[in-house]
Amino acid sequence: MSDRKKAPLYKSFSYAFEGIFTCIRKERNIKIHCVFMFLVIAAGLVLHLSVTEWCICLVLFGLILSLELVNTAVESVVDLVTEERKPLAKVAKDTAAGAVLISAIMAAIIGCVIFVPKVLDFIGIF
Repeated sequence: MSDRKKAPLYKSFSYAFEGIFTCIRKERNIKIHCVFMFLVIAAGLVLHLSVTEWCICLVLFGLILSLELVNTAVESVVDLVTEERKPLAKVAKDTAAGAVLISAIMAAIIGCVIFVPKVLDFIGIF
């Protein structure tokens, strides 16, 4: 067991928020996810999502943004450990990116299930 004293809880939150904001400032893909998140929020307000639909959207926002943060952490650690092109480094980076991609694809499919009928009803087709 380590003798190092843990940071106070408020410092832990501060470090976590610093990580989130650093990722948003420096990583293109999380910016794209944030733009889509705000578009979904706007569409949800216009189309009057139910509480259940909002909860589904919020879980998906959290999942995708969290995975993007983990992906950035994996890529940063791999870059810290080696600058050489190594097969295992590629596997780590590609696999982490793949996790984000799978969640984004599934979120898009779920988004279509939720939003397409509402959009069709909104424009009077359904």
